Parts: sequence; structure tokens; C-alpha cells
Amino acid sequence: MIAIGPALATQPTWLKAASIVLGTFILEDVATVLSGVAARAGQVDMFLALGALYFGVAVGDMGLYWLGAAGARWPYLRRFLTLPKRERTQDWFTRNTIRIVAISRFVPGARLPLYTACGFFRAPFPRFAVTAVLATLVWTTMLFLLAMRIGGWLLAHQGGWRWAGLAGFVLCIVLMGRLIARIQTVSQ
Repeated sequence: MIAIGPALATQPTWLKAASIVLGTFILEDVATVLSGVAARAGQVDMFLALGALYFGVAVGDMGLYWLGAAGARWPYLRRFLTLPKRERTQDWFTRNTIRIVAISRFVPGARLPLYTACGFFRAPFPRFAVTAVLATLVWTTMLFLLAMRIGGWLLAHQGGWRWAGLAGFVLCIVLMGRLIARIQTVSQ
């Protein structure tokens, strides 16, 4: 077995899970990739990693919704929100909640403004929550499995350069998300 961090293997299970959950609040795609690589290297149980990722991402998504809802009530908080550029009515968000949430999960840079807008415009929370959780299960699982596959190959075949390969893989995920978000902003 190839260790990606010798200290990680000796940490208690709860600390591994808490670290993954916290990582999702910072950069969830990076946390997903690193968790996949750690699972592949045998440093963390795959099901523990996926469970912590699902929990962290879902809590973050619900937090964005409630941040938007709070912004609708308190003008002071509203100035910190990133809402869609065009005015959308409450009816439009109510009718399109499932579509908005599902699509924004797969489009980098879309979740913050659209999830907070769902809360701001009072899209039905149960519909929002179920769609967010289902989309999270699909996206996070796909990215996690991809990270396990690519990360496992990098760890096994790149010798001393494996860290550069892993850093490049993580950087590629982050930069692709930023590039897609920038293209979306320019085209709007």
C-alpha cells in the first residue's frame, strides 16, 4: 500500500470524517478528490469518506439556501449575497426549483448564486433539499470514483513525481471549474 500521508492512517475515524466534512465547506471538489485519493491509498475507508462528503456537501447546500432566506429578511445580510443578475420572481423559482438545483450542481460557479436565490425567493425547501441531495449523490460519487482511479494510477506509477501529479490533478479540477464559471459570466 502506498501512503499519501503517514499521519492520516493513525488518526481516529471521527477526526478523518470531521476533516472531510470541514474540507467540503472550504473547497468541496478538492475535498472530494483528496478523499478519493486517500481512500484509494487505504488511508481512509471509502464508505466513511463518501458518507462524510455527502454530509458536508448537503449541509453546505442547505446552508446556502438558508443564507438566501435570511437575506430576504435582513437587508444588512442581503448585501453579502450573490443573486442572479436578472430579477426573477418567486413564482419562477418555485416552478423551476428542481431544474435550477440539478443543473447548478453540475455547473461550476452556479451553486452559490442560485442556491441563495432559491432561499431568497422562497423556493419550496423540501423540493430544493431532495434535489440537492440527489444531485450531490450523483456528482460527488462520480468525482470521487474518478479521483480514486486517477489518484490510484498516479500513486502507483509516478514514483517520486506522484505528488506533482496529484497536485496537478487537483489544480486541474479547480481551474476547470473557475474557467467554466468565467465563461458563464462573460456569456451572460
